[in-house]
Amino acid sequence: MAKQFASAGDLAEKKISFTEIGRDLWAFTAEGDPNTGVIIGDDSVMIVEAQATPELANKVIEKVRSVTDKPITHLALTHYHAVRVLGASAYNAPTIVMSEKARSMVAERGAEDRESEFMRFPRLFKGYENIADVPPLTWPTTTFTDRMSVYLGKRRVDLMFLGRAHTAGDIVIHVPDENVMFTGDIVEYHSACYCGDGHFGDWPKTIEKIRAFDVDAIAPGRGDALVGRDMVNAALDLTTDFVTSTYDPVARVARKGGSLKEAWDACRAECDPKFSDYAIYEHCLPFNVSRAYDEALDIDTPRVWTAQRDREMWEALQG
Repeated sequence: MAKQFASAGDLAEKKISFTEIGRDLWAFTAEGDPNTGVIIGDDSVMIVEAQATPELANKVIEKVRSVTDKPITHLALTHYHAVRVLGASAYNAPTIVMSEKARSMVAERGAEDRESEFMRFPRLFKGYENIADVPPLTWPTTTFTDRMSVYLGKRRVDLMFLGRAHTAGDIVIHVPDENVMFTGDIVEYHSACYCGDGHFGDWPKTIEKIRAFDVDAIAPGRGDALVGRDMVNAALDLTTDFVTSTYDPVARVARKGGSLKEAWDACRAECDPKFSDYAIYEHCLPFNVSRAYDEALDIDTPRVWTAQRDREMWEALQG
């Protein structure tokens, strides 16, 4: 039987958690939905990830206002994906930060991603009947190449590009006074990694750069907040295992001239026993196999996903 497209069948509301992972550092999580981070400085607040819509962003703001009345002055976006950024207007933050590469990806493929994500995640866009009603693309006011620091009063926040992973423009945000990191979708916890715009060869190396910080806590892109080094390292290991377990069987098939469907079967044989209970696993798998197949054939830049390409690929693999 064909599976429902992407997350079209996932309509149940998720339970929200708001967890302090360091002094005045919070993780907003929702059972595998996109996470948001909150960094409270001496005189202002930085939000990490905007959510998909202003309505979802207002749920974050409600939690923020339960712990501080300081103004939100900065919004840091770890990458360009619509479900992370289209809620930006709710925060009224004067400074929106992305990597320079992430900004270029908004220009290159942001419009296509906006439509694609709208079709993939109807629950995250609840109340929006048509793509024309969805908030417009989010553009940064500030960009950087490798590293920049923001000072929220005396609290220093370091924003860094450590390498390609979930996308070519991913950044992490490190708060050194508490040794806590916000990783975006480079790291997930008991949630499938979406690899449709990823770089499988680079991803594990980027994770090891994160591991070198030896952080005390991480707010991952999806899944529970990671508090304590044991939980942090377990999540880093699980994410690497997911990425390599996806790529390796697909690459073996692709390099021998096998078909995409044969690569799909090989990937499922490897990944289903380990990851089938992960959040958004079935949603991600066809996109992941397609991208892994391309990368194995030396297509370095991920092809742009459109709503039409999404449907055609889904029918070919999950149909």
